[in-house]
Amino acid sequence: MARTSPRFDDMMAQFGQIPGFGRDPQSVRQRIEMMEQLLEGVMHLPGTRMRVGLDALLGVIPVIGDLISAAMGAWIVWEARNLGMSRWQLIRMSANVGVDTAIGAIPLVGDVFDFAFRSNSRNLRIIRKHLDRHHPQTAIIDG
Repeated sequence: MARTSPRFDDMMAQFGQIPGFGRDPQSVRQRIEMMEQLLEGVMHLPGTRMRVGLDALLGVIPVIGDLISAAMGAWIVWEARNLGMSRWQLIRMSANVGVDTAIGAIPLVGDVFDFAFRSNSRNLRIIRKHLDRHHPQTAIIDG
């Protein structure tokens, strides 16, 4: 069985001490919330209260944009799996990403759909509910 070098293990141990890069639930929560913010609400649409993110912006690029946003959404589901979430929750989250990708791939209709159906925000709600129940110390109090 191959073993990693001690230098790599030391480097990864130091890397895990940086906030947001560990495997603990608090770090996972921070990463998922940052990804959701990037995908769903990175900027305001001028003259409205609506926020738009990379998910909607990438949807304008046919096929490739939808695949990139689907991969980023799938990463959120993978992080949720690492938290030990139930199979049912993971299926719901995967379905959210799948629906967003399938309908988002339809020209014009998919672009409008990306504004309305925010799969990553829905998935973040599922993850927050799980974390608040099973890891209450990760809760962030907004002031």
